[in-house]
Amino acid sequence: MEAESEPYVRLATLRTLHRVVADLNAARSLAGTLQAVVEGAVHGLGFDAAAVSLVRPDGDLVVAAVWELEESPMGGPSVLLGQVGSRESWDRLLGVSDHWGTLRFLPYDRGWAVASDIPRWIGDGPLPVYANDWHPADGLLAPMYSAGGDLLGVLSVDRPRSGKRPGAWTREALEMFSLQASIAIGNARLRAEMQRALARLEKEQQALRASEESFRQAFEYAPSGMAITELHGAGRGQLTRVNDALCRLLGRPRAVLRQQSFADLVHPEDRALLERTSAESGRAELRLSRRDGGYQWVCLRNSIVADAAEGPSFLLTHVEDIEDRKRHELQLAHRASHDALTGLPNGAELKARLARRLCAEPQPVGAAAKSGEAGYPQPYGYPADSYSAHTAYEGLEGADPHTGPVHGYGPVEGGPLPGFVAGYGEHVHAVVPAEYGPGGDAWSAPFRSGPATPVDKGLAVLFCDLDGFKSINDRFGHNAGDSVLVEVARRLSGAVRDGDTVARLGGDEFVVLADGIGREEAKDLAHRLRNAIIPPMRIDGRAMRVGVSLGIGWAGCGMSIEEVLHTADERMYDEKRARGGAVRGARGERSHRRAG
Repeated sequence: MEAESEPYVRLATLRTLHRVVADLNAARSLAGTLQAVVEGAVHGLGFDAAAVSLVRPDGDLVVAAVWELEESPMGGPSVLLGQVGSRESWDRLLGVSDHWGTLRFLPYDRGWAVASDIPRWIGDGPLPVYANDWHPADGLLAPMYSAGGDLLGVLSVDRPRSGKRPGAWTREALEMFSLQASIAIGNARLRAEMQRALARLEKEQQALRASEESFRQAFEYAPSGMAITELHGAGRGQLTRVNDALCRLLGRPRAVLRQQSFADLVHPEDRALLERTSAESGRAELRLSRRDGGYQWVCLRNSIVADAAEGPSFLLTHVEDIEDRKRHELQLAHRASHDALTGLPNGAELKARLARRLCAEPQPVGAAAKSGEAGYPQPYGYPADSYSAHTAYEGLEGADPHTGPVHGYGPVEGGPLPGFVAGYGEHVHAVVPAEYGPGGDAWSAPFRSGPATPVDKGLAVLFCDLDGFKSINDRFGHNAGDSVLVEVARRLSGAVRDGDTVARLGGDEFVVLADGIGREEAKDLAHRLRNAIIPPMRIDGRAMRVGVSLGIGWAGCGMSIEEVLHTADERMYDEKRARGGAVRGARGERSHRRAG
């Protein structure tokens, strides 16, 4: 190698470089490439030993490959494999070395620059005789850089077989070889990263396929309804996928449901609730139409399925059948607010309806009704004669007896109960209608305060007490008495107007609330009620007859519920006395047991 004046030697060296570079490019792995580098330096460039220290991700350098022409009895440089040197120590070593182009030469008398953490092996070769002889402690390094200028590693060669320090030609050949080695190492690293990326991708795809299959099975075989809704494009809101449970729940085939949306299926009264339901973690209790024309109570729970790159992809909706629970809730509400025997509103419901109709602001007798505070709407799902704000709401999730439940209820499109006003909408004050005497002057109730503009309609409270019922109850027993009460309740309900309330206060006492009625109309209504009750009724094959005493009272804003009922009760007793009927001594005494 040192007979550099001989062209044939240089040509042989080039041929050797070409062969070892071909071996570099033929390596398929990073480990194979590193081994080809050290073997090429030994066999192609005339050195007895070579090692490659590779830069790790943390910046330090680790001895990744070594090769020795003849294995030393003491293990040789192979003992360096796996040893690590800090990046700081390597940078200092490269900095104090002599610069031979891109190579770095560290003479033996500068060995102090080699830090203790840098892996190093010193052979037992002969000591130099001449100035250019190779010393066993000399070191020749070839730093290898990426195309971007980052250090990839350092190729270290030792013990030239000529015994001399390398000349210009050998240095240039080593520079060329280290350049090709850095390219090969960079390519090998890139291939390794690609292989790892492909392996990760394949693993992720397998996991994705497994996840999709798990989702498909969970979706298709879920015991409750499941639906996927499109979030974007022309099909926004359309059901793109439904499971068998939802098809069975609504009685509709899959092909039909996939052409519809929840907005097409929801009950008209629940449409606003559906539109207000949040897509993310939204929840609503509403009704969806079935194929048979009926409606099914369901609970919808939404969750957005999002793509990490593109954002929300579709809406997953869980549809739970709550028909039985809703029916049970309605039954409980009805039981709490209605008499178990007659099915009429009970005393608590009667007082609740009066409380919703009256406010605390007193109104002059005969004064024109005016708008004031807002009131409660009647929740849909409860008929006008069975709804109670204090019973229908109790026990419902998110419900409050004054504001109503959070999910599944809303105002009726047709409006609230007549005169019903305690939470939403406009409140129309209840005013006692004026009563005109023979002289045409307005008759004022005791709570009249100031001049009034006469009006002729108000909220009438008709107190009904059965006459002769106790004797039937005592003579024929409670079963017959119960039958009489049921028949009286039926007759009273048939005699009132639509929207009026017939309630059983307890025992043989009933109360009728008639809103928007004048004094003469109230008298006519009392006459109809009396005529409905007095005809004989056939109970257990026997003809039985009861009479009735009626008192007409009026409810106005500013009056308490007890005051309203007491006034009507007094009027009823006035009529009973005027007709010579029996008057009980104790006000609270009842001749028949109260029903639940």
